[in-house]
Amino acid sequence: MKRTFLALAALGLLAGPAFADQAAADQCAAGLDADAKTVYAATASGFAGASDKRAYMTDKVRGLVMSGSLSRGTARSAAEAASTCLSKL
Repeated sequence: MKRTFLALAALGLLAGPAFADQAAADQCAAGLDADAKTVYAATASGFAGASDKRAYMTDKVRGLVMSGSLSRGTARSAAEAASTCLSKL
């Protein structure tokens, strides 16, 4: 029983820094231009858990371009700007 509690407490302590990282990423994203904010909003939820972050970003940004939410001409620069903030996650 005591071991279970200690294990759960340790997991809770490990989860703590994720909130600080999320806050830092969100604060960074607040300074992005509109297109980069669109990319950030579309990718932030799954970015940290993605095994291949580049493929994840490419897929999401391609979807934004295809849906008309992002222009093809600004997609790369918006993704690069958003990835600066996403790297804080």
